[in-house]
Amino acid sequence: MSTPKVVDPAFQGAGQKVGIEIWRIEDFKPVALPKSDYGKFYSGDSYIVLQTTSPKGRAVQYRELQGYESDKFLSYFKPCIIPMEGGFASGFKTPEEETFETRLYICKGKRAIRIKQVPFARSSLNHDDVFILDTENKIYQFNGANSNIQERAKSLEVIQHLKEKYHGCVCDVAIVDDGKLQAESDSGEFWVLFGGFAPIGKKTVSDDDVVLETTAPKLYSINGGELKFEDIPLTKAVLENTRCFLLDCGAEMFVWVGRVTQLEDRKAATKAVEEFIINQKRPKTTRVTQVIQGYESHAFKSKFESWPAGTATGNSGAEDGRGKVAALLKQQGVDVKGAPKSSTPVNEEVPPLLEGGGRLEVWCIDGNARSPLPKEDNGKFYSGDCYIVLYTYHSGDKKEEYYLNYWIGKESTADDQVMGAELANTMWNSLKGRPVLGRIYQGKEPPQFVALFQPMVILKGGISSGYKKITEEKGAASGTYSPEGIALLRVSGTAIHNNKTLHVDALATSLSSTDCFVLQTGSAMFTWHGNSSTYEQQQWAAKVAEFLKPGVTVKHCKEGTESSAFWFALDGKQSYTSKPIMQDTIVRDPHLYAFSIRKGGYRDIQFLPR
Repeated sequence: MSTPKVVDPAFQGAGQKVGIEIWRIEDFKPVALPKSDYGKFYSGDSYIVLQTTSPKGRAVQYRELQGYESDKFLSYFKPCIIPMEGGFASGFKTPEEETFETRLYICKGKRAIRIKQVPFARSSLNHDDVFILDTENKIYQFNGANSNIQERAKSLEVIQHLKEKYHGCVCDVAIVDDGKLQAESDSGEFWVLFGGFAPIGKKTVSDDDVVLETTAPKLYSINGGELKFEDIPLTKAVLENTRCFLLDCGAEMFVWVGRVTQLEDRKAATKAVEEFIINQKRPKTTRVTQVIQGYESHAFKSKFESWPAGTATGNSGAEDGRGKVAALLKQQGVDVKGAPKSSTPVNEEVPPLLEGGGRLEVWCIDGNARSPLPKEDNGKFYSGDCYIVLYTYHSGDKKEEYYLNYWIGKESTADDQVMGAELANTMWNSLKGRPVLGRIYQGKEPPQFVALFQPMVILKGGISSGYKKITEEKGAASGTYSPEGIALLRVSGTAIHNNKTLHVDALATSLSSTDCFVLQTGSAMFTWHGNSSTYEQQQWAAKVAEFLKPGVTVKHCKEGTESSAFWFALDGKQSYTSKPIMQDTIVRDPHLYAFSIRKGGYRDIQFLPR
């Protein structure tokens, strides 16, 4: 007779709906948090966070440590998590009991922002990071001279969050740039709060800056809370369903739990792994992921020399697989027939992208040659031109791999398109045919291509001699984007794989409440946030503005708060849509063809039913 599962009353009904649920541990028992407290995490407490994306499948358990949270975890809380002092054991103060305390925060993270409170002192500042000083009447953002644009943009979102949540939207906001002294009133006020201006020191190395190394995976079996190293080849067959195993990869650890292991064995395995981290003097930031047999993640499977295809969950695995494929195709603008029927929306995850840290090279087709673009212009594509893009990277311990494409602008000339194909093919031959050569049309860019550029901006006009010649022959203005002219750009992307920005007509009718826009007037730069836009879009808008004019002062405005200068640059205020702007895509059912080739041409082309 099997023993019935015991479920804590706090978890009754958990995971039945898509979304997030949070419990705080109080007196060693989970207590559900009210939704109004979601995002508030006290440094003295522990929490259980459940993110449900589909009713099928088992949970993957992650161990998250304050200050070292994963990007996935942080993405559940927009725009960030700001840890609060105290905890359940020490009691909580009501808002009436609290007095405002000036706080200094350091902001880190390129994809998801991490906020950490640091001592309110000049010694906490450095030239490499972004800081937020939250005072009762004003919030200051201090941009270190060597800080990056992503952290600056994300910090603006944090300031907006602080202003709305803790200041009733009525406090002032000021940007202070490292190196600009008391000549500006905001800068002078900022330094007075620190006792006057004085040089700040270099950044000191802390645990936050330690980059953990990934090592060759080692497998340990766990019996009765004891770990034993298994010096055997890593294959799926070595994992027994009655036991737990630890896969140690250095910077990350995986706990594999057999499907028929006892509850006590699972608890002992968790405790043994914690002791292993301490005894091995591993950083407390070491990430630990627990997976259940039959529901292993791709990251776990990839550590093994062999992992046969198959699933222990019957047809549900195949159904989930079709759902993910359907979601990926839908994400790329393809209407999919035969997708699994379900009342629950499919979780559209980020598609697999190329390894980061590689070398990116871009050439513009100009006549019979390819002209290399300066690195600072990588990401600028003119619709009247063609480009060759080569990304060289390492995947694991393999030799160099290549991602080679030629991009064709919608307004490019036929000669440039032909020359782009020929030059790309020549490059492919010079690399001994190792890359897969791709042809990409404007508007049809795959996510792997878009993710190479941070951001990717498609501009009107062209810079190649071919495009200029054609426009001159037609006697028409080229309409080419100029850094000194008036330009309006629509920012609709929300992540690194879909962050395309499009140059549109500089008219108020081009605006949309669901997107963000960058308006360049020659003398000024604005970002415009539609009322229905997302934090991610607003973040990308700041990146685009900095990308087009590095170091320029950007004026941020929400829909409904525009200045007269903003509307003047757009030839006056006019009505615009509040609905999403449809992308220029052609949707049709996919077709599969088989063909054979003989010398001199095609011998047979046959349409195959799906």
